[in-house]
Amino acid sequence: MNPVVTAVLLIVAFAAFAVSVRRRWRLLMIGSAGRRRFVPDRVGERARGAVRFVLGQTRLTRYRGAGLAHEAIFFAFVVLLVRSLILFARGFVGDPGFGYWILDGGTPLGNLYGLIKDVYVVLAVLGALTFLYLRLVVRPHRMTLNAEGILILVIILVMMVADVVYDGAAHVLAAGPDGPRFNGWEPLGSVLAGPMSGLPAAAVGTVWHLAFWTHVTLVLVFLNILPYSKHFHIITVVPNVFLRDLGPRGRLVPIDDLEGRVEREETLGVRRIEELSPKSLLDLYTCTECGRCTDQCPAARTGKLLSPKQLVVDLRDHLYENQAGLTGRRRDGANAAHESDLVPAVVDPETLWACTTCGACEEECPVLIDHVERIVDLRRHLVQEKGEFPGPLQEAFGSIEAVGSPYGVSADERMAWADGLEVPIRGDTDDVEILFWVGCAPATDDRAKRISSAVAQLLNRAGVRWAVLGAEESCTGDVARRAGNEYLFQAMAEANIEILDGYDTKRILTACPHCYNTLKHEYPDFGGHYEVAHHADFLAGLIADGRLVPRRAVEATVVYHDSCYLGRLNGVYASPREVLERIPGVTVVEAAASRDRGMCCGAGGGQMFKEDEPGDERISVARTRQLVETGADTICTACPFCLRMLTDASNLGDQTGIRQLDIAEVLWQSIRGEGEPEGASSEVRSDRV
Repeated sequence: MNPVVTAVLLIVAFAAFAVSVRRRWRLLMIGSAGRRRFVPDRVGERARGAVRFVLGQTRLTRYRGAGLAHEAIFFAFVVLLVRSLILFARGFVGDPGFGYWILDGGTPLGNLYGLIKDVYVVLAVLGALTFLYLRLVVRPHRMTLNAEGILILVIILVMMVADVVYDGAAHVLAAGPDGPRFNGWEPLGSVLAGPMSGLPAAAVGTVWHLAFWTHVTLVLVFLNILPYSKHFHIITVVPNVFLRDLGPRGRLVPIDDLEGRVEREETLGVRRIEELSPKSLLDLYTCTECGRCTDQCPAARTGKLLSPKQLVVDLRDHLYENQAGLTGRRRDGANAAHESDLVPAVVDPETLWACTTCGACEEECPVLIDHVERIVDLRRHLVQEKGEFPGPLQEAFGSIEAVGSPYGVSADERMAWADGLEVPIRGDTDDVEILFWVGCAPATDDRAKRISSAVAQLLNRAGVRWAVLGAEESCTGDVARRAGNEYLFQAMAEANIEILDGYDTKRILTACPHCYNTLKHEYPDFGGHYEVAHHADFLAGLIADGRLVPRRAVEATVVYHDSCYLGRLNGVYASPREVLERIPGVTVVEAAASRDRGMCCGAGGGQMFKEDEPGDERISVARTRQLVETGADTICTACPFCLRMLTDASNLGDQTGIRQLDIAEVLWQSIRGEGEPEGASSEVRSDRV
C-alpha cells in the first residue's frame, strides 16, 4: 500500500472525470433557454419513482434474462462499492487490516457483509457472462453491438476475479502455521486460499498487491470511461428519472405563446439540437442503447426506417461531435455542423413520419426516455415552418380547418349517423347528465357510425340523461397535433372549449380514445377542465350498477385489441374486457401481444390519414395477423380508428371471415329487444384501401 501512489491516482482520475463531466454539463445547458429553469415539484413522488425505476429496476425485468443479468451486476456494484471505499482507505493508511473491524470479517456485521459480497460477486460474473453470450453469440438486432460493451464486461469480470484473488491472498497471509482454513462467511476467498497456500509468502504478497491495484485502478478507469460511453447512464439515470414529466402519459407539452412566437419569428418546434430542452438532452445522455424501444416499435417491427433507439443515438452523436461549436469554444466553419437543421442533416424525414405516437417505445424504456415528444417537436418545425409533410395530411389539415373534420364532412352532415334514433341535441335541452362527444370517425365514417349508434341506444336503454353537440361539434385537433400542426390544434381546442364552456359542460363521454385523451389531458392546458369518460369505463359502470343487463347470448370467441391511446397512454385495460366477459356466450381470449405490450393498429400520429411509410408490410396487417392467430372468430376494439384499420387489414390480408366489432356493438346485440336494430353487420367490408 502506498499513500502517495493512491493519492496521485485519485487526484488524476477525479480531475479527468471532473473535466469530462464539466464538458457534458456545459453541453447540457445549451438547451432551449425558455425551458432551462426547472424547479422540481412533487419531490416525494419523484423520489419514489427514482427508487422504483432505478433501485427497483422495474422496467428491466420485462426482458427477463437480460433484466435479471442487469440486476445482478447493478446490485453487485452497489454492494462492492463499500469494498472499494475500504480498499482506497487502505491505500492511504498502509494497514492491510484496516476496515476488518467494520465490514471485512471478525464481527457479525462484517461476516454478513463478506457472505453477501461473495454472493454478488458470483451473480455479477454470471450477469457479465450472460451479456457476453448475448453480444457475441445471440447478437440480438435490437442491441448496439460494439467493442465498448465488450470492454465494460471484461472490466467487470476482471474486477470480480481481482476481488476474489485479493481475499484469497489475504486469507493465506493472515493464516497461522496450520495454514488457511475454510471460512463460510467468505467462501470464495477461503476456497481460493487453499491452492495459493503452497506459494512462497513473497509471491502471495505480490499477488495480493496486484489484485489490490487491479481493483482500485479499474474502478477509476471505469469512472472515466462513463462520460464517453452509453454507460454514462449510470450517472444520469437518477436525475433523468427524477426529472421525468409527471403529467399524463398522453399529454404533449404545448408551444406556449404560439401567436407571439409567430410574430417574433421564433422557431416553432425543434429545428436544431440546441432547441431541445435540457431534459431532452439528458435523455440523450441516458440512453443505454438496449434497443427495447425499437424492439417494440410497430414501425420498426414492420420494416420501416424508424428506430427510436437509433434516433436517440444519432442525435446524441451529433451533439457530441459538435460540442465545441455548441458551447462557444469554436465558431469557425470547421465546427458549424450544428447550425444545420436536424431534419434532414441528422434525421431522415421518413423516420419521423413512420411514428404512430403509440408510446410502445416509452412503455419499454428502462430509463424513461421521452421519445414521442421529441418526434412531434421535430414534426412541428417541418409542418409549421417548412411546410414539409406527407401530401395526404394536407387534405386532412385543410378539411379540419374548413369544416372541422379530417374526413371533409360538413357540420350539417354530422348527425347523419343518428337517423332513426332518439338523440337529444344539447342546444335543445338542459336536462343533461353527460355530454356524448361523438367524434369525427363515429359521426362520419360509414363503419364507425355503427359504434355511435350502439352507444346511443345503450345510453337510452340505461336511462342516462345525455345529449350531443350535433353540428356544433368539431374535431378535437388530435390528428393535427400529433402530425405537428400545433397551430391548427390550438385553434380547434380554443373553439371547442368556448362551445363546451358555453353549455357549462362538466362531464363528457366519448367512444374515441383519441378524443378521450385530448379532452381529458390536453384541453386543461387551454382552460378546458372536464370530467371525461371513455365508453368502455362508462358501459362497465352501467353494467355494474345494474342499469344495463346483458341477457341475449352472443356466441363468439373474442380477442380484444388494446387501443394505444386507451391502454398504454391512459391505463384502461380492464373495463373493456369486463364488458365483454359479462355478455353471455362470449369467450375472451388474449393475443400474445396484449395490454401494455399490445401492438398498435397503425392509425395514431396522423397515420390514419396517410399511407404507411415504406417497409415490409403494413402495421395494421401485422397486428391483424397476431389477433387472427388466437383462433378467435371476432376481433373487438374500443376505438373507431382501430376498428377501421383492422377491418381494412382483414380485407387486404384475405381474413374476411373474422368479424370486427366495437365492444358497444357486442353489448347492444346482447341487450337489444326483439325488433330493435342489431347494430353492426357480422359481414363488414372495407371502403378504404
